[in-house]
Amino acid sequence: MSWSKLKQQLEGFLSPALNGRVEYRAPGYRYLPDKSGICYISVDKKNVLNMSDRMNSIRWYQTELEIKNDPTIQIPISRDTIEAVRKDAKGPVPEDRLLVIARSRTSSEHAKELLSAQASLSKSNFIVVANKYLSTSVEESIESNEILLNVLALVDRRVGKKRILNMSEKMKVKHPIVQYFYELRRSTL
Repeated sequence: MSWSKLKQQLEGFLSPALNGRVEYRAPGYRYLPDKSGICYISVDKKNVLNMSDRMNSIRWYQTELEIKNDPTIQIPISRDTIEAVRKDAKGPVPEDRLLVIARSRTSSEHAKELLSAQASLSKSNFIVVANKYLSTSVEESIESNEILLNVLALVDRRVGKKRILNMSEKMKVKHPIVQYFYELRRSTL
């Protein structure tokens, strides 16, 4: 599918409140047809999410340690996670220490997921993910671990006010750019 047709279909699913505010852009270069160039999503004429060639993968965070130490990322720890740590410890461990170990493990896993998702952002992947989005349900896109599917679902007109308001807990563990688009959509309600 050509970029213009894909863009037209994606913009057809935009929430009426975001129509004209959110734009999908992929400037093409006449003399470099084999180069994919850049692709980005802009909000109010500002580039918010840039997707470039695979060689220049996007990194909002440089290391796993920065993600783990970021106080804005709050990852809930379940009782099952704490019990798994207790089982792995093979000995008596104080409760407060179990919580620290479980939080460290969970945030490390979350950081790895974020970095792998960020490494896959490129124009060619955007086109693949956009086509996938158009052929799957909104529910699957929201529940997905892919950043772009989450973003596309959050700005979709088929996602109603009640669903947006009920997903605030899920958004706390999502990537910061997904949280940004969630807050953008919530602000239009």
